[in-house]
Amino acid sequence: MGAQTVMDSAGGRLTDDDLADYVGRIGYAGATDPTLHTLHGLVSAHENRIPFENLDPLMGIPVEDLSARALFGKMVRRRRGGYCFEQNSLMRYVLTELGFGVEALTGRVVWMSPAGLDGPPTALTHMVLLVSIPGVDGRYLVDVGFGGQTLTSPIRFEPNEIQATRHEPYRVRPLADGYALETLIRDDWQPLYRFTEESRPMIDLQMGSWYVSTQPRSIFVVGLSAAMVTDDARWNLRGRNLTVHHTGGPSDHVRLDNASQVLDVLMNRFGLDVGGLGDVHARITEVLDT
Repeated sequence: MGAQTVMDSAGGRLTDDDLADYVGRIGYAGATDPTLHTLHGLVSAHENRIPFENLDPLMGIPVEDLSARALFGKMVRRRRGGYCFEQNSLMRYVLTELGFGVEALTGRVVWMSPAGLDGPPTALTHMVLLVSIPGVDGRYLVDVGFGGQTLTSPIRFEPNEIQATRHEPYRVRPLADGYALETLIRDDWQPLYRFTEESRPMIDLQMGSWYVSTQPRSIFVVGLSAAMVTDDARWNLRGRNLTVHHTGGPSDHVRLDNASQVLDVLMNRFGLDVGGLGDVHARITEVLDT
């Protein structure tokens, strides 16, 4: 599966055994040579099996260790999920090991903001990947960590080109100071985040992750979020509210009665092991309607 190990600046180490555990975790049985076909397969399998979730920040546990060891321990061996800095860092380690070129970028989230791209700058609280494939011209945008509206297929980094994914169409829109990733929902192009091509070092990623996991008003600290993608739907959980957006069809909305039902969804539908986090039931009870 490529080079024997990859080192990151935080001292993590990724081995061939780790990669074998990872592809087992995501149920991927395809080729692992660095091709576009492999990239599509890994992104799809990863998103189908490793949920977006914020249980650590919700339980008062800061997320600042983005080393390969920490992320493999959490998301692969302990069968947890994570948010953008964790999800995309894990994908970065895997793709680098397999021979892809990978740059880490950061973005300013504008999704669901009334002002959208016209509002004041938000913080650099999102991470996204720019991937190159040996022998292939151009680069691809990869993002397995934007929760309920995450990019479900790699797309070419070609501004203004409308591109299909497993779910909605997306495009990279050029701005005066960079780009915006936008998605087409009900005939309306909606921006998710703005970003530049500046490659970020590990310290910037650690700082962003620490901030969103500890800032008292962060959505990851004050409320429960979880999301999963299947080939034909998006499953989004916020507090007690579960929404299933069916591709090309209507959405189902379920209001769960209590924390026990929320935990049941997290464990049995999202496949999360919530052990070792403290009294998760009590904390979810506190944020059911946040």
